[in-house]
Amino acid sequence: MLSFFKLIKIENLLFIILAQLCLRYGLLNSLDIDLLLSDLGILLLIIATFCIGAAGNIILETHAAAAIIPSKIREKTANTLFIILSTIGVLIGFYLSNIIGKPGFVTIFILTSAIYYIYATYLKEILVVKNITMAILVSVSILAIAIFDLVPTITPLNREAVSFIFSIVKDYAILAFLLTFVREIAKDCYSLDTDYNHGIKTIPIALGKSRTAKLIMALSLLISALLFYYTYTYLFANTKATLFVLLGLIAPLLIISFKSWTAETIKDFKLLSILIKIVMVIAAISFALYKTLIFQ
Repeated sequence: MLSFFKLIKIENLLFIILAQLCLRYGLLNSLDIDLLLSDLGILLLIIATFCIGAAGNIILETHAAAAIIPSKIREKTANTLFIILSTIGVLIGFYLSNIIGKPGFVTIFILTSAIYYIYATYLKEILVVKNITMAILVSVSILAIAIFDLVPTITPLNREAVSFIFSIVKDYAILAFLLTFVREIAKDCYSLDTDYNHGIKTIPIALGKSRTAKLIMALSLLISALLFYYTYTYLFANTKATLFVLLGLIAPLLIISFKSWTAETIKDFKLLSILIKIVMVIAAISFALYKTLIFQ
């Protein structure tokens, strides 16, 4: 069982589930809007994204030249699990798409699964593609809640309100994309030797650890600047929300930037990865605190 959890990268999937639950039962439930999915529908959507994500992680680990597949799970078994989990995810997506009257939405699940497979089998040796792919898939998992629960409720009367709420979710998804992208770079740094020995092209191999550490620092500062601009533009009049962003998100990102400047060892980059994950969790939790932070 532990081998299976390691193969599907359970900690990453649990983060996505946390973000989805906080989004649905925090942000969306706190607003005066109609939502389409029942609790069962939300559960099914979470199961679908979990299955697609687990299947994707399996195929990535199975086909990556540098991957060390747990000894208790053979490659043939891993491929079978990919097919089973992908099928479950797509079938649930097909069911949900039809019950909300948007059958075309099943394409989201099909394309997500296909992206995992195409990357693992054809694109894994192309620089930066892995980092971008993982970041896109995390952000899509967050957007899926709003796409299925909110978008189908749009009418001429509520279009402006729903569009505004969707824009908030989109901003969170962009933040998740950026943080995941940076974290994937940090993870590549502490697997550099293994990737190099297996001919995998990553940013640290192309730039070296020192330059990559500076890149992580620059990207962390960029995200901090974007968050500060967003806070100043939209939240500055709200003291609680401003303090939350400054202390919960921007401050940790500045710490990450500082530690990136001197990062050299595997331990250093693992710490950076953990710190970025903590920022991601805080961002997800902010969904649940939306009503408390925004409505004073």
